[in-house]
Amino acid sequence: MRYALMRPLRLDLDAFARASGVHPELVGRLVGLGLIEPERDVHGALWFSHAQIAEVNRIQRLRSAFALNYASVGLVCDLLDRIAALESAMRHRSRPPGDRSWT
Repeated sequence: MRYALMRPLRLDLDAFARASGVHPELVGRLVGLGLIEPERDVHGALWFSHAQIAEVNRIQRLRSAFALNYASVGLVCDLLDRIAALESAMRHRSRPPGDRSWT
């Protein structure tokens, strides 16, 4: 009997769809719209990282909460990412010199 010592670093389309809780066709649609960007191997197969599961979950939450189409969800995700980057930059800029606090 063999046991995996760690999770694989990347998931194929079916494993990713199962882990995300969505249909593989929806994953393909999200890739086609550019909402998630998998790696492709030399044979053209799609490979996804575990971090992209959270991206799909975020997309699904935004779509259901605001009744948006997927193109609009992409725009909202981009805007939310920009806001997070700006807030992070503001936090670092407003920190006094020599302040090494982690909060």
